[in-house]
Amino acid sequence: MACFTVPLAEALVVTAVKHFTCRKTLKDAAAFKEKVSVLQKMLFGGSFLLAAEHVYHGEVVFYPPFLTAMENSEATAEMLHEMATVGVGMAVLTTAVWALGLGISALVKRIGLRKQAGAV
Repeated sequence: MACFTVPLAEALVVTAVKHFTCRKTLKDAAAFKEKVSVLQKMLFGGSFLLAAEHVYHGEVVFYPPFLTAMENSEATAEMLHEMATVGVGMAVLTTAVWALGLGISALVKRIGLRKQAGAV
């Protein structure tokens, strides 16, 4: 129903953090900005695709209240439960996959540097 709003909210928070953090002079500002941009793209892209799927299924409409689940209180409670379980789960999983990718990338880089140092 509205599970896509949780990763979208996280994407907006990540965007704000990136904007204000990269404003300051950081030692590795370019590398940090690039890594965070990947997370942004993952979150915004996933949210967009989920929103499109919800529009297709008629759960999101282009007139108020926009979310069909907000038409009655029983459906609203179900929507909030879905956001708290599915939405948070998707946001956490997306962030975990991103962090795992960063870890694997750093590990591969470290292994490559060790091999290069040993070959010289």
